[in-house]
Amino acid sequence: MEILTSLFSVPTLKFVFISVFFSWLHVMLCKICKAPKLPADGPPTYPILGCLISFYKNCHRLLDWYTELLTESATNTVVINRFGAPRTIVTTSSKNVEYVLKTNFNNFPKGKSFTEILGDFLGYGIFNVDGELWRMQRKLASHVFSTSFLREFMMSTLKDEVENNLLPLLESLAETSKVVDLQELLKRLAFNMICKVSLGVDRCCLDPSQPVSPLNEAFDTASKISANRGAAPLFLVWKVKKWVGVRSEKRLKNAVEEVRTYVEGIIRGKKRKIDESGENHGEDLLSRLISAGNDKEVTRDMVISFIMAGRDTTSAAMTWLFWLLSCHPVIEKELVKEINNREKILLDYESLNKELKLLKASLCESMRLYPPVPWDSKHAMADDLLPDGTPVQAGDRVTYFPYGMGRMEALWGEDWYEFRPSRWFVEPASYHEGSLKKVCPYKFPVFQAGPRVCLGKEMAFIQMNYVAASILRRFEIKPVVSEKPVFMPLLTAHMAGGLKVVIQKRDHSR
Repeated sequence: MEILTSLFSVPTLKFVFISVFFSWLHVMLCKICKAPKLPADGPPTYPILGCLISFYKNCHRLLDWYTELLTESATNTVVINRFGAPRTIVTTSSKNVEYVLKTNFNNFPKGKSFTEILGDFLGYGIFNVDGELWRMQRKLASHVFSTSFLREFMMSTLKDEVENNLLPLLESLAETSKVVDLQELLKRLAFNMICKVSLGVDRCCLDPSQPVSPLNEAFDTASKISANRGAAPLFLVWKVKKWVGVRSEKRLKNAVEEVRTYVEGIIRGKKRKIDESGENHGEDLLSRLISAGNDKEVTRDMVISFIMAGRDTTSAAMTWLFWLLSCHPVIEKELVKEINNREKILLDYESLNKELKLLKASLCESMRLYPPVPWDSKHAMADDLLPDGTPVQAGDRVTYFPYGMGRMEALWGEDWYEFRPSRWFVEPASYHEGSLKKVCPYKFPVFQAGPRVCLGKEMAFIQMNYVAASILRRFEIKPVVSEKPVFMPLLTAHMAGGLKVVIQKRDHSR
């Protein structure tokens, strides 16, 4: 009886009905509406429904679908009209990107539609607000990120985490030839790093064979469900689930409560120590935010935003880098040569930032093909006109698309599909003596650009350079399967199913 009750519960019947309805609607419209409107640039569009049918058919491959549409467009811009969602303009034009992110910045805030999707998770954090609240947080964060104490604290934390945790684990894995998920390992490393730098605490065992920390798991759950909200064919679906309090929305609520409860506990503890001593001896980001006297809720949401930004982006970039290097052994050999030639400088912040040129070029090339944030959206406050002539209506969502931009022949040439770090050098033939190009940030907006450019960009490169160099000098990474991995977009993208590898000690005699 209990089994029958659960099978025919109201929420279950609702979603069965919705699934059947849309399947029926798809079949009927394909038969009846045989002459859809074919826009000059964009998918087939029907009255009222817009391109909902095409969107629904391609929702499992939106990145590649958008890229195909943009490649066929003369302006590299398409307009997506679909029932149940704002009119959306998707562009890979660098001039359009510059216009939205810089030239007419004030007309293109995040907007209510975007902040509503992430509001339950990121709250009033810097990545989810506009206007005066954003300017206040940006000013404070800019000051903190520009100080030498945070750089020094980050470097000491990085050295400790790599030398005392990461490398010993890799040594153990190399001795046993045990298969390990490198993506999961790097995610845990990045999570530990961002928790130490942001909160001053250590939260995660690096070994993927051990259980993940509840906090890390809560972040994963909240991130995935929040991202799925934005990708839903109809926004009404997740809003109804939230209102009813069922399924994914219930899990999101529980995950967000766990994250907030933990961060609020850390805030209370640090504030109590500061009040008792009258001084702030903490080097972490949270201690500095508390000293600035911000509202507790704003401080909490800022910290959650920074953890969210830092935990997956660097690990995703490094995961794809190691896979790409496994496919290009000649480039890996050149990288190891560069790292060994500069062994003594690896612990110096400025040297890490400037000397490992091929490594930085390889990371940029990896992020060009597999950007950690494959798309980002703004919303128009007023009617406008993009540089390529595309009209924008007030309320439109304007999405710039780094994943598609990395695949545009107009931006990267006929060989855009090749992993070629030399394209980042002024003189492509010279890896070790040449200078890196200054690439326009609106052509390569993986760290955003303009007033909202990522404050942690430099620190992210330092972390990735140090970790990748430390691994490549000592170990070889051997994927256990030959199939090309699948790129999966969430709030930050990842490799579907992880990257299963065997770790081998590097033989420098070869």
